[in-house]
Amino acid sequence: MSADAKAPPLASLVQAGEGQTDATPINDHIFMVKDISNAYLITTSDGDVLVNTGMNHSAEKNKAVLDKVRTGPLRYIFLTQAHLDHFGGVATLKEAGTQTVAQARFPETWQFFDDLHAYLTKRSGKLWAFNRKGPNPPPSPAVDLDRVVEDHEAFTVGNRSFELISTPGGESLCASVVWMPGEKTVFTGNLFGPVWLAMPNLTTTRGDKPRLVVNYLASLERVRALEPELLITGHGEPVRGKEQIRKDLDTLHGAVSYIRDRTIEGMNAGKSVHELMREIILPDHLKIGEFHGTVRWAVRAIWDEHSGWFHYADGTTGLYGVPRSSVHADIVALAGASALAAKARDHLVAGRPLEALHLLDIALDGEPGNRDALTVKKGALEKLLADSGSSNLSETMWLRAEISLAETALNGDTAA
Repeated sequence: MSADAKAPPLASLVQAGEGQTDATPINDHIFMVKDISNAYLITTSDGDVLVNTGMNHSAEKNKAVLDKVRTGPLRYIFLTQAHLDHFGGVATLKEAGTQTVAQARFPETWQFFDDLHAYLTKRSGKLWAFNRKGPNPPPSPAVDLDRVVEDHEAFTVGNRSFELISTPGGESLCASVVWMPGEKTVFTGNLFGPVWLAMPNLTTTRGDKPRLVVNYLASLERVRALEPELLITGHGEPVRGKEQIRKDLDTLHGAVSYIRDRTIEGMNAGKSVHELMREIILPDHLKIGEFHGTVRWAVRAIWDEHSGWFHYADGTTGLYGVPRSSVHADIVALAGASALAAKARDHLVAGRPLEALHLLDIALDGEPGNRDALTVKKGALEKLLADSGSSNLSETMWLRAEISLAETALNGDTAA
């Protein structure tokens, strides 16, 4: 990412902990250390409790920061999901006698990422290159859980009560929230995404098990029913005030419900998923951020959740393992890569960069080094990036990576 490039809001959040030396007090008994996903220390009259640990490569820093506000033995580590930025520091922060607790599907989620480590690392590397230092990371360390919770379980430490509640609708199927009923405080991890009051990423561009909209809405309703007065997320600042939290949760529920309902209506009306991705927009009173997920992606995820993998618009070939790209070389042989690039340029000039890219994909499949096609492709990608406003991290990083590949190919590196 160039120094003058506009950084998506999520990029700033995940880098917020760099250089932190003192824990950030949220109140007199909750302290935050910022990381790719934050860790929170809660003090009690009989020791401390930790909600998440941050990344493994930040563990020593996180421990040093939190040690300054420790009051006694670390009784529990509650993990809100099996993503490395939430549990990576367990081995460093856990003490003799500490119990590590998570939802019962945590090992299954960890196993999924371990099984697909090579595949997912390559995909996520393209999207998170700005934040990756050095070689690709090794597989995530396994976590030996001391206790697992199926749906709901209560814990008491000194003068404070905690409840771990299953909420499988956010960023993983093993997601849970930590509720402190006496303090009316809930730690939601990434149930509501990494940026508050924003569209959930029901199916990520990097790849993951789908997060179903029905589970997201049910989990949101479960948190809303708690009537929290302090809501602490996995990233960024906490949300304070019962009325504000309720208002925000109502907006989130309304926005996602609206997209679900309009998608189902469109399916019943015979519209294609691509039509609905273009047509469905949120009304002004329900508009929320699109920093991690987007309305378009939510439409597609909801469509697939309700309809499955086979799209009738794909026709007969969708039933078999031969993609349309298998005949791209034939089209180039008939039409010529430069002729396709010229037509793509017409689309781009007319403000249709996506139509241009459809043609360019064909041209470059048949003739990867065609400079006309590469030049127009770079221009189409730059147009999409400019139009996007660089607000969504995955979209922004994908487009920047594709622009870089086109530039590399134009500079003569055929390996690109």
